[in-house]
Amino acid sequence: MKILTFTGKTPSEALKKARLEVGDDGMLIETREIQKKALGREALYEIVIGLENDTSHKTYAQPKKPLHTQKPLAKESEEVLYDISSAAKQISKIADVTDPLYEYGAPSKSSASYEPKELKEIKTEINKLGDKVKLIQNMFWNEKAPDMEHHIPPEFAEIYRLASQSGMNKEHLDAIMKMTLEHMPFKMRENSSTVKRYFQTLLRKMIPIRLESTPSVGTKKVIMLVGPTGVGKTTSIAKLAARYSFLMQKKHKVGLVVLDTYRIGAVEQLMQYARMMKLGIETVVDPPEFASALNSLRYCDYILIDTMGSSPYDKGKIEKIYECLNANDTELTVDVVLVMPSSIKYEDLKATYDNFESLNVDTMMFTKLDETRGFGNIFSLAYETRKPISYFSVGQEVPEDLVCASSDFLVECLLNGFNRSKV
Repeated sequence: MKILTFTGKTPSEALKKARLEVGDDGMLIETREIQKKALGREALYEIVIGLENDTSHKTYAQPKKPLHTQKPLAKESEEVLYDISSAAKQISKIADVTDPLYEYGAPSKSSASYEPKELKEIKTEINKLGDKVKLIQNMFWNEKAPDMEHHIPPEFAEIYRLASQSGMNKEHLDAIMKMTLEHMPFKMRENSSTVKRYFQTLLRKMIPIRLESTPSVGTKKVIMLVGPTGVGKTTSIAKLAARYSFLMQKKHKVGLVVLDTYRIGAVEQLMQYARMMKLGIETVVDPPEFASALNSLRYCDYILIDTMGSSPYDKGKIEKIYECLNANDTELTVDVVLVMPSSIKYEDLKATYDNFESLNVDTMMFTKLDETRGFGNIFSLAYETRKPISYFSVGQEVPEDLVCASSDFLVECLLNGFNRSKV
């Protein structure tokens, strides 16, 4: 075999030179960068072409071989894949080289034999090789793979790693993975991108969401926010108040009730918001006053109730909230929203939920989504409790940083991270 080398500023330029010199009978052996691009200096690439005989200048008169009968690099992919980093670089260079082939796809004297089908076959092989490299890069999860009867194909490596690193409970992840393996069509397992899309769809269907609704004519919506200290209940109340008062299709009348008389600062903060938005506000010190406060705000479409923050293990303060709810002898129904930070691990979220569950939680709201990188804990809590999510708080700005919950948004955060531009 005769070996020839050609150089160019790009791999495609070197390939064009090779084609002009040897025609179509040459076999691409290697592509490498022999000079890196620097200030005042162009990059230089070299390709190595092999010829079966010495008739390099007569190849235009010879019958052209279809590309799929040559020995492309894809055929040697098994050897290349032993070195992940080398293979990744090789794929990148192959992609740069193969694009110009489409320039020769149009009929011409030197390239009339190229068919779109053959080019598609080469591109498919390259894509498959790239996917295999990505799979190997994610295969480290095998050491921590779930102990299940089902064998987990390597195509699931990336999605398992992403879900595991998101903070999702391992038992939940293993159960979902098992469900995916049982129901996912075998044809869809051919590459990790298809697996990821299928997994995203499955996760979206498993997240309970409470869609935002407005009160019908003659009815009121009463919403009480409960939860631990420091999770942002008061700020969330202000965001909801501003949303209902100014940001919806109809400007609703909103009233505020404050149970958090333990913290003078919190009361003053909410009163300041009430003055700015011109909202009615009532304070409650003892449980019997709760029904009176609701009756005082009956002219409102929405009544929002801020409660005292407490440790999930402070049974006394949680009991005080329960007594207020129990003292409600009006016909108004109170929706209890448990507010929790997204920045704590699943076990702590679950402990918080368990301790506030006695208040008959209706929905959940999660704050501080901009302060964490893992969102699997939120998914696991919703999956475990079957309680719907109503809102997400993604920052401190009032009222901008409030998002109506959606399964699409949560799954996007879980697998790809929080992106403020998509809020």
